[in-house]
Amino acid sequence: MAFRNGLSSLLRPEDSVVVLIDHQPYQLANLNSHDPQAVVNNATALAKVAKVFDVPTILTSVIAERGGLIFPHITDVFPDQKVIDRTFINTWEDPAVVDVVKETGRKQLIIAGLWTEICVAMPVIQALGEGWDVTVVTDACGAVSTEAHEVAIQRMISAGANVMTWVAVAAEWQRDWARLEHVEALTEVFKYHAAGSGVAYLWEQQLLNTPAPRAAS
Repeated sequence: MAFRNGLSSLLRPEDSVVVLIDHQPYQLANLNSHDPQAVVNNATALAKVAKVFDVPTILTSVIAERGGLIFPHITDVFPDQKVIDRTFINTWEDPAVVDVVKETGRKQLIIAGLWTEICVAMPVIQALGEGWDVTVVTDACGAVSTEAHEVAIQRMISAGANVMTWVAVAAEWQRDWARLEHVEALTEVFKYHAAGSGVAYLWEQQLLNTPAPRAAS
C-alpha cells in the first residue's frame, strides 16, 4: 500500500476538482450518522470554500424528480450552474459527470455526498482504481446509520482514499496566511459555517473595536 505523505500529497486549489453528490431531501430524510443540519452546513461550507479558491465544482443529483432537488444552500453558491441529474447510483459510471471532471484537467478529486456507504463509496472506489487522487470530505457526507458511515469510510481508506473535513480542506488550500488573495472571502465562510470559531472571530473583532475604559482621575 502506498502511503500518502510528503508536501506533494497535500491538496492544492489549482489541482483540485470537487464533486458534490446527492445532497437531496430524500437522502437527508434518513440520515442518521450525523446531525442533518450539520451535514447541510458542512456541505454548503465546502461549496463556498471551493468557490473562494476557484476550484471547479460539479453538482449532481440522482432522479431529482422523485428524490428532490439539491439543497438550495448549495445550488445558491453556483446560481448559473446546471445540476447533472443521473439514473446511475454510481456517479463514476455516468459519462455526463466523468467527462466534465476530466475536462478540468485536474487529478485531485474531492468528493462528498449522501449516502456515504453507497453514492460516495462507489465512485470513490472506482476512481481510485482508475488512478485518481481521491479525497473524501467526511463531515459533508452522511449515511443511514453511524455504522454505515464508519464502515464506508474504512472501506474507502482501505482502497486508498484520503479523508478530511471541510475545515481541513480549506486550510490546505490556503496553506499560508501571508497569501492574502483569498483570506477575506475565506474568513466570511468561517464566520457563518465554522460554529464556535466563527463566532469567536466576530467577538474578537468586537473587542478590538471597543474603546478601552479610561482610568479614573
